Amino acid sequence: MAPFPDIDRCRLWSGRRGEPPVSTSLPGAGALVTAEYRRFVTFRRFVALGDSFTEGVGDPDPSRPNGVRGWADRVAEVLGRDEPDFGYANLAIRGRKLRPIIAEQLDPAIALQPDLVTIYAGANDILRPKVDIDDLIELYDAALGKLAATGARLVVFTAFDPAGYPIFGSLRGRFAVYNELVREIAERHGATIVDFWRLRDYRDDRMWDVDRMHMSSAGHQRMAMAVLDALGVRHDLEALPLVEIPPLSGAERRAANVEWVREYAGPWVKRRLTGTSSGDGLAAKYPSYTRL
Repeated sequence: MAPFPDIDRCRLWSGRRGEPPVSTSLPGAGALVTAEYRRFVTFRRFVALGDSFTEGVGDPDPSRPNGVRGWADRVAEVLGRDEPDFGYANLAIRGRKLRPIIAEQLDPAIALQPDLVTIYAGANDILRPKVDIDDLIELYDAALGKLAATGARLVVFTAFDPAGYPIFGSLRGRFAVYNELVREIAERHGATIVDFWRLRDYRDDRMWDVDRMHMSSAGHQRMAMAVLDALGVRHDLEALPLVEIPPLSGAERRAANVEWVREYAGPWVKRRLTGTSSGDGLAAKYPSYTRL
């Protein structure tokens, strides 16, 4: 894949000159994204694949399909501002593991002939009691190869660093191994990597929803900014304000943890034990191109 998007798939960005250069990971090289580059980087057909991370869970919006907005919608809103023919499809469904994502979403995504594809997959597998990481990566590698072969700009994510978090913190080693292998296959296919593991902003609890499993609206906004920056797309998104949270006493914190287990962790564990998913019965938000 060329180090810059195919100019036939891009339109000139009539932005302001003089913006500071931004370093990012671009396909093919560790290139410097300059203001001049940002002037013409845009896309016409964006398809997002994945699970709850990409569907937008944690960023509620009752007016949208499945009741959520999310970082991918936020990215699509920016990309569509200066592109009259822009189309956006989001095939992600919460709870999906890597195999179903590939089985259900890969071919429909390719059929849409996108010029930008994002995919986040595997985290729900890593959270299971038993997982064959090498097998996952082999499947993921083949899927990325098919997406890269379309010529679309490909964006891949690592998973969040769960250090210090209840339940998930014990799986940090698994996530670290998985993420390093994801970086390897992403680089092999010339993909842009958004390294969630290294985004330290997410150490702030306010970047997470009350379920402590999905990003909050502020977290989704920050991820949208990270994706646009990695793509080299000029944007005016800013971090959402974070409300000050008064410190909790020991008793208050224990009570909050008990409530969290009852309302969120318990049902999550039950779904794993019964083989059910939060995404059962749900359809993709935008299975065909739409404009937000």
